[in-house]
Amino acid sequence: MTKNFDSTPFSEQAAAEFERLAHIMAALRAPDGCPWDREQTHESLRPYLIEETYEVLDSIDRKAYGELKTELGDLLLHIVFHARLAEEEKLFSLVDVLHEINEKLIRRHPHVFGDAVVNSTDDVNKQWEQIKLNESHRPQLLSGVPKHQPALNRAYRVQEKAAAVGFDWPSDEPVWKKLSEEIFELKHELVQGDRAKIEAEFGDLLFTMVNLGRKIGVHPEEALRTSIEKFTNRFGQIELDLRDAGVPLHEAGLEKMDELWVRAKEREGAKP
Repeated sequence: MTKNFDSTPFSEQAAAEFERLAHIMAALRAPDGCPWDREQTHESLRPYLIEETYEVLDSIDRKAYGELKTELGDLLLHIVFHARLAEEEKLFSLVDVLHEINEKLIRRHPHVFGDAVVNSTDDVNKQWEQIKLNESHRPQLLSGVPKHQPALNRAYRVQEKAAAVGFDWPSDEPVWKKLSEEIFELKHELVQGDRAKIEAEFGDLLFTMVNLGRKIGVHPEEALRTSIEKFTNRFGQIELDLRDAGVPLHEAGLEKMDELWVRAKEREGAKP
């Protein structure tokens, strides 16, 4: 079974704008183009690509959808930029990039573009991982998890992939037991004083916490991001209150800052 794709005026306009972006990028990289753009390489663009990705995430977190439109454009520019560099190096073209993702989406969704049957999101995830394992560039299940992404997110993806092929606890109960074990082992190593073992046990504890989050439907990266933002806002309020009182931050002391922390929570409507 092959699904037909509708052609609409919007898709024609989108194609025209996408082609325009590709031409603009080519002009920027031309001999008489922009000196900065002409100096860039795949490696030099890495920090900007990461920054643009985080700006997209920030817009989503703040539900600033007007900004999101702009930030998605900035991110798209980097994709076109890297494709242009590869084309100049005769590695692949932007057309190859688009063809590759189109083929991948069709190949990995046989329940939409073929005859496969799935009954749940869990079925889709398991099917997805099985298909990826059959692809020549995926020799091992976890080889597709990028090493350079934030550690909490990488831990989540590693566990998620392992779970998709059945390597998972049936419920969150065994994870709670494992969490207690890891806390006990960390406390034990703290008494022993071996820094390498302390770090290893602390890592195991974090890894187990990620697993618990996954089992109860909480993404650790997002949860920690929310907590960091909450702490930042409350501590910022402490600074403002101390400034209004004429008390230097480094002279306030823990007791006074704790008092202001409770007040900051009360302003949010949170329980002390």
